[in-house]
Amino acid sequence: MKEQTANRVFDTVNFVLLFVCTVVCLAPFLHIAAISLSSVRPIISGEVTLFPVELNFEAYVKVFSDISMIKSLGFTVLLTSLFTLLCMVMTVAIGYPLAKKKLKGRKAIMIVVVITMFFSGGIIPEYILIRNLHLLDSIWALVLPGLINPFYLIILITFFNNIPESLEESAEIDGSSHFRTLLSIMLPLSMPVIATLSLFYAVGRWNGFTDTLMYITSPELYPLQLKLYQLIQNNMITDLLQNEGAQMATVVPESLKAASVIFATVPILIVYPWLQRFFVSGVMLGAVKG
Repeated sequence: MKEQTANRVFDTVNFVLLFVCTVVCLAPFLHIAAISLSSVRPIISGEVTLFPVELNFEAYVKVFSDISMIKSLGFTVLLTSLFTLLCMVMTVAIGYPLAKKKLKGRKAIMIVVVITMFFSGGIIPEYILIRNLHLLDSIWALVLPGLINPFYLIILITFFNNIPESLEESAEIDGSSHFRTLLSIMLPLSMPVIATLSLFYAVGRWNGFTDTLMYITSPELYPLQLKLYQLIQNNMITDLLQNEGAQMATVVPESLKAASVIFATVPILIVYPWLQRFFVSGVMLGAVKG
C-alpha cells in the first residue's frame, strides 16, 4: 500500500514538473504567435500576452505577399535538404570504417576528430579558406564547411559498435562486400539514429545565419534566418510596409516581426512529428554503449 502511494506521489510530482516545463517552453512561442495575430491597439498598449487580442491577419498577408520571403523560404528548404543529405552521407562514410576495431590508425583518427570538437581555426582563417577556394557568394559556402559534426559522428560510431558483429561476419561469409553490408544490413538497422542525426543537422542548418553574413552577398542566396535578422534590425520593415497608405494603421513592425518568426519556425516544426518515433530511441541507442 505504501509503495503504491509513493508511486502515485512520484507520478504526480513528475506530471506537475513536466507540465510547468511545457508551459515555460511554449509561453514565448505562444506570445509571439499572439502578437502576430493581434491588432495595432492591444500591441501598442501591451495587452497581448499568450492569446491574440482583436484578431488580425494583416501581418501574415504582408509576409506572404512579399516575394523575397517566399523565395527565401524555397531556398532555405533546398539548402537544408542538400546540407542534411550530404552531411549524413559523409558522416556514415566516415563513421562506418571508424567503427571497425581492426582499422589501422583508428585511434589516431579518433583523436583528431575529438580535437576538432574543442579547437578550430577561427573565423578569419575560415573566411580566408572559403575565399581561396572561390566559394564566396555560392550555396557551397553554406554547405561544405559544416558537413561533419564530430559529436554526431561519435554518436553514429557508438551505434554501429552496438550492432552485433555476427551479422557482418555472416554477410562476409556469403560474399558480401563492405559497401553491400553497409547498404543492406547496417543502414536499415541504423534508421533511428540516422533519422535523429538528420533532424539535428537539418535544425542546425535551418537556424544558421552567421555564415551567410560572412560568405553571401547576393540577396537570392539569403536564407530565412538572415531575413529575420534583417527584419529585427529594421532593414526590411520599410520594404514590407511600403505603399501601405491608409492601411498603415492595420499593422505595426512588432506584428510583422512576430509573423515573420512564425513563418520561419513552423516549417521546421512540421518535420518533428514525422521523426518523433525515431528521436528518443536514436539518441539513447547512439549515446549508450551496451
